[in-house]
Parts: sequence; structure tokens; C-alpha cells
Amino acid sequence: MSAPRRYRLDFRDLMAQCESNYARLLPFLRALGERESLDLALGRGRPRTVHIQVLERSPYTTTLCLRDQALHDAVPAPSLTVRLYHDARVAEVTEASPFQRVQARYPYPNSQMHQRDEKAQWNRFLGEWLTHVHDHGRDAAPAWGRSGTTGD
Repeated sequence: MSAPRRYRLDFRDLMAQCESNYARLLPFLRALGERESLDLALGRGRPRTVHIQVLERSPYTTTLCLRDQALHDAVPAPSLTVRLYHDARVAEVTEASPFQRVQARYPYPNSQMHQRDEKAQWNRFLGEWLTHVHDHGRDAAPAWGRSGTTGD
């Protein structure tokens, strides 16, 4: 039996995902404008809320916290810290709740049960989450979206 192969980060794939996430976040940045936070309702009846908060703004970067509302007390809601690099036009997940910093790769196995490619997985999750919020989110802020209106 041979030794397990060491995980190699697919940098090209990760950067493509980060570029897509940047493009997905632009409509939310426009909706935020100069505000420090934005609440989006998802669903009808008893909608749940996605909260987007600006943690830091600078000429070349913006750091956001995206927090979903918990569906149930036993299931924690996702909370991601995302840094946007405006000069490179990429956005990456830097922290994911309940963890602190998200590393590019983790030794496996490990005591915290991190996956080897956890950073790539969090960035893929961010892309899927942003697409869902974009398509189904509503807010009183200026409309975003492909057709110029918010979806629901």
C-alpha cells in the first residue's frame, strides 16, 4: 500500500471561483452604497434574513460579514467573512463560523475534523449562497439583478 497523496490546492480553480464570487458580490455592494449593513429577506410568509455587514472599507479592499438566520436552534447559521480585493477583482472567504481563519489546506486527519480542501469548499459554498440570495432576496435598497429588479 502506498502512502496517501498530499493534497494540492488547485490554485487556478480557486482563483476562478474567487473571481466569480467577486462578480456575484458587486450587486450587493451597489445595494449597500455607503451604508454599513444590508438585511435581505429570503422566502415568503416568515422569511429568514441574510445580514450583510461591512467590516472594513479601504481603497483596494472591502471586508464583509455575511450572516444567515438560523433555521433551527440546533443548526447553527452560516457566517462568513469575505475579503474583496478590488484591484484583482477577487473575493475570498477568510473566516467561516464557528471557525476562525480558513486555511488553504489542512493536514488530514486532524483533531478539528477539517477537510483537506476546506478553503475551496467554503468558496464554492459562498458562490452557491450568493446565487441563491441574489435570485430570492428582497430589500428596500436600490434593486440589483440581471433584469434590474429583485427576485423573490
